[in-house]
Amino acid sequence: MLRLLWLLWALAAGTGTVAAERIRYCDYPVYPPISWSDGKQVRGLAPTVVKHLFARLGYEVDIVVLGNWKRCLLDAAEGRVDVVLAYSTAQREQSMHFSTVPVLREEVAVFINRKHPVKFEQLEDLGHYRGGLLFGESYGPDFDRFVIQHNNIEWVSDSRQNFGKLIRGRIDFITQERRTGELYVEHLPGADSITALPRSLSVDYLRVAVSRHSALAERMPQIDTELQRMVDAGEIERWLNESEATYRDMINLPVNTR
Repeated sequence: MLRLLWLLWALAAGTGTVAAERIRYCDYPVYPPISWSDGKQVRGLAPTVVKHLFARLGYEVDIVVLGNWKRCLLDAAEGRVDVVLAYSTAQREQSMHFSTVPVLREEVAVFINRKHPVKFEQLEDLGHYRGGLLFGESYGPDFDRFVIQHNNIEWVSDSRQNFGKLIRGRIDFITQERRTGELYVEHLPGADSITALPRSLSVDYLRVAVSRHSALAERMPQIDTELQRMVDAGEIERWLNESEATYRDMINLPVNTR
């Protein structure tokens, strides 16, 4: 047995093939072009960044898909997965380290149904209406306090369900990253009346978040350095544009070819 183990080690050393350490990345793929599923795999900017980033740091990435975004955050907080891409909040920072270099600047918009106008000049105006969010979504401490205070949000696990409720008038607004929301409703049946209000709710930054229970927590400086290289090289912008084009192509395919 010892001779066999030595032989296997020698073969690996001779060929230079040492298995890379594997990490677990959790994604909830309902945010095109950031992440979505084509029915077979998770695609988009987020998994592309994660795979390239950690490959350059010597890791292989296993993608984990759970039932909703809240589950991803919980598993990262408790160390069952190593990495997510998320906005930084005070609560999340208690259980995760966030990259100082952002992956993407995101503008959060308010989506409404033109048939049911919504007045929105400041956050408190939304207290008069019924909103929809996905489980686990957070758009900053002010918005989180607003949600608790007004208790006017209906929580769901699926964007199609959320926008469907807006189309049917069951809710009055959805808060969603502007790029994702506009891309999502382009080909959504019955969404002709859905529009994003010009005033933004907030601007936030999508960041690499590493569980404090993960061995990756010690590598945050290297993660930031590699992310900065990606930004400076224009890779993230290129991957975002490619992801958006790929999503549109996928949506435009005839149903029987998917």
